[in-house]
Amino acid sequence: MNLHLLLADDDIDDCDFFKEAIDEIGQLTLSILNDGVELMNFLLAEPANRPNLIFLDLNMPKKSGMECMEEIKSINKLKDIPIIIYSTSLDRTVVNHLYEMGAHHYIQKPGEFSNIKKVVEKAISLFTSTNSQLRSKEQFIIYP
Repeated sequence: MNLHLLLADDDIDDCDFFKEAIDEIGQLTLSILNDGVELMNFLLAEPANRPNLIFLDLNMPKKSGMECMEEIKSINKLKDIPIIIYSTSLDRTVVNHLYEMGAHHYIQKPGEFSNIKKVVEKAISLFTSTNSQLRSKEQFIIYP
């Protein structure tokens, strides 16, 4: 199954590590955008390019991940795209709010490359092996 993943993140190093992990996993297409405005323009531009899964950083310039999440969930043609928050912080209040907003999972960015690959593989496995519309608060945070 060739999935199209989209990473929205302004940290170039994080993007490079994520891309390297995707390359090692294989059979995945990855688009990378570096701010929230780019993300929304991309999602609204061409239906054929819509991703199967979005990995969304919260702290981005121009439009934050939280703002993008709100906007995506308010647009009928986009609201069903599963969103996995991919952020440095792990503030439980923010995590709970994102769950309530409709995010599918939350990943705190790992410091080690091997753990980046593990959490991305887990996220893809959860997405492909279950109904992506079902969300569980108990499995919301993905750990390496």
